[in-house]
Amino acid sequence: MHSARTNGVGPKPGWAKLVASILRGCSALTVLSALLATYPATAQTETVLHRFSGTRSGYDFTSPLTPDGAGNLYGTTSVGGRGYGTVFELSPSGSGGWKQTVLHTFTNGKDGAYPNLTSLIFDKQGNLYGMTPEGGANNFGVVFKLHQVEKRWAETVLYSFASGAGGVYPFNGPIMDAAGNLYGRDYVYSEAGISEAVFELSPSRGRWAERVIYDNGVDTGNPNGGGITMDAAGNIFGVYWTNPGPSEAFALSPNGKGGWNSKVIYTFAEDIFPVGVPVLDKSGSLYGTAQGTSNLGMVYKLSPGKNEEWSLKTLYAFKGGSDGSNPYAGIAFDANGNIYGTTVTGGQFSLGTVFELALSVGKGSYQEKILWSFNGKDGSAPLSSVVPGAGNLYGTTTTGGGTGCYGYEGCGVAFELTP
Repeated sequence: MHSARTNGVGPKPGWAKLVASILRGCSALTVLSALLATYPATAQTETVLHRFSGTRSGYDFTSPLTPDGAGNLYGTTSVGGRGYGTVFELSPSGSGGWKQTVLHTFTNGKDGAYPNLTSLIFDKQGNLYGMTPEGGANNFGVVFKLHQVEKRWAETVLYSFASGAGGVYPFNGPIMDAAGNLYGRDYVYSEAGISEAVFELSPSRGRWAERVIYDNGVDTGNPNGGGITMDAAGNIFGVYWTNPGPSEAFALSPNGKGGWNSKVIYTFAEDIFPVGVPVLDKSGSLYGTAQGTSNLGMVYKLSPGKNEEWSLKTLYAFKGGSDGSNPYAGIAFDANGNIYGTTVTGGQFSLGTVFELALSVGKGSYQEKILWSFNGKDGSAPLSSVVPGAGNLYGTTTTGGGTGCYGYEGCGVAFELTP
């Protein structure tokens, strides 16, 4: 793994240490039970779209895939390329296969470095936005835009984070509002220590200005335990992983004067730790995944009620063994309200799964089904969620694929799962 640089402001969050601990989180008993179990046949088919090679194509901490609506998929790798990560495109080759094109390879200079699990978003003009937690003018990370120039992609750094001027080391984002402002998570250093925050980037006179709009004063130490999402009215919702707990879900609302009102909408039990980016449904309920000290992970729903009180419902609790365990990413909905996601461990080979929670029409309940168990050759340890598209599911794994990285059986894959 790459070494972290701190520039004198204190220790950078332990990305590699954190993920390594999750990959080790499956106990010997869980592995044994998985190997001894019998498994029903499934009708799904998995296709490996791309095997990350560990060189130019990138690898490690691979992001979720972002579709462009024309059949192409985009994502990031945290290392590879010149060693500091890449932005890539996967497109159908026309002969039944897929082609990977590296759109940008980071240099650890002003353009950024190490986009760990960094998702990408499109604007209405087809430009791509993302961020890196390192690199930039001050080595505290950047928010960047990729735009096409004469059929090639060029990077523009919108903002370089700096010590003493808001937050540093951005992660889990960005998201964009209707006015084109960008939002994400980062870390704030003060005399009291380090805490996680929500930042806003706004264009002004040809430049972008950052401000911290929420700081809960808590250092969670988990870069995937702090996602944010936005509703149609411009309200922001997010979660914090705090270990020891309790973790929290929060809401930010524009106050009409250019500022934001903040509120903790739910406090989780001390042994529940939300992970990934939460997702809103049409009714305003918040969905996500969580890990726990007394369970193997869960899918939850937070619903607003009377007097602005929110309640938690466990939609599914993972059992381990042939079932999945240890989710590390959020969920995705399809058009029918079914829920999809991934687990890092569990499944037939204890190397992770893709699962479905099928909505029972008229009942509001869900039935869980393991759609795929990774076997190593077709991927392993998915740290990102899946995205539905054209009746299929698309995603990435951090390891597996058989090309050899870090002692694992491969550098990870991009895959398509067909019902």
